[in-house]
Amino acid sequence: MIALLCQAVSGFGMGRGIFFMVFAWSLCSSTAFSQVSPPQTGQTQSDQPQSNQPQIAPPQSAADDAFHATIGAWEFSNADHNKICRFNFRADAATGGHRLDIDKNCANLFPATKDITGWAVDNFGTLRLLDSGGNEVIELTEVEGGMYDGFQPGEGRYILQTAAAAPVHSVDQMVGDWAIAHGTGKPICTLTLASNAIGADNLPLRIKPGCDALVTRFGPTSWHMENGELVLISPRGQSWRFEENDANSWQRIPETPDPLLLIRQ
Repeated sequence: MIALLCQAVSGFGMGRGIFFMVFAWSLCSSTAFSQVSPPQTGQTQSDQPQSNQPQIAPPQSAADDAFHATIGAWEFSNADHNKICRFNFRADAATGGHRLDIDKNCANLFPATKDITGWAVDNFGTLRLLDSGGNEVIELTEVEGGMYDGFQPGEGRYILQTAAAAPVHSVDQMVGDWAIAHGTGKPICTLTLASNAIGADNLPLRIKPGCDALVTRFGPTSWHMENGELVLISPRGQSWRFEENDANSWQRIPETPDPLLLIRQ
C-alpha cells in the first residue's frame, strides 16, 4: 500500500496538496530506510571490522610461574636444620620433567633422595621430585614464597628453601676447633677458627701441630664466610672453599673423588 501511495505522489503537481505530498514522501523515505539490512549476528570473524588494538597475551599459568621461580640453587634440610644438602634445579629436560642436581652426600642424610634425578611442577604449584623413570619420590608443597615442605615416613619433615632464604651462619657460630678429614672420616689436621679480626674481611686461623703435608703446603692463616660458604685463605691468596653438609660437617667444593671435610670438634 505504501508503495502505491509513493507512485501516486510522483503524479501530483505543485497545486495539489503540498501537505499531502510531504506526508506521503516521509512515509516513502522511512520505508526505504527500513529496507536497509541490519547487521547480521552470524557474521564470520573475517567479516568483522579489524581492531587496531594490540592483542594481549594470556597470563601464564601457576605452573609456568612456579617453574621459572624454581630454577637455581636451593637448600634441602630436615625440620631441625641439622641435616642439610644442596639442590640445583635446572631447566634441562629429563624424563617426566626437568633435571635436578643433588649433592652426593645428600643420600647419606636423606636416603629417599638417592634415586632422584628430576623435578616437575603440577598445575597447582606442587613440586614433585622424580626418579630417572619420571616417577614421583617426594612431594613438596609451597608454604610461602621461596619455601616448600613435605613429609616422608621414616625421615620426617623436609624443608626446601632458596639458597638466598636459607639461614646464614654468623662468625660466632663458626669459631672453635675443626678437624680436616678425607671422606673416610680420618682426621689429617686440626685447626682453630678465631673471631678477633686481623683485617677488613678476614679472621685469624691457627693450625695445630701434626697436620698432614696436604694442609701444611696450603698453609691457611685466615678465614671468612662468603655467600654461605666457609673460606680458608693462605698468605699467597690461595683459598679452599667449603659448603655445609649438616650442622657439624662442611665439604670442600668443587667436589673431588676423595672429598675433603671440615668436621666440628
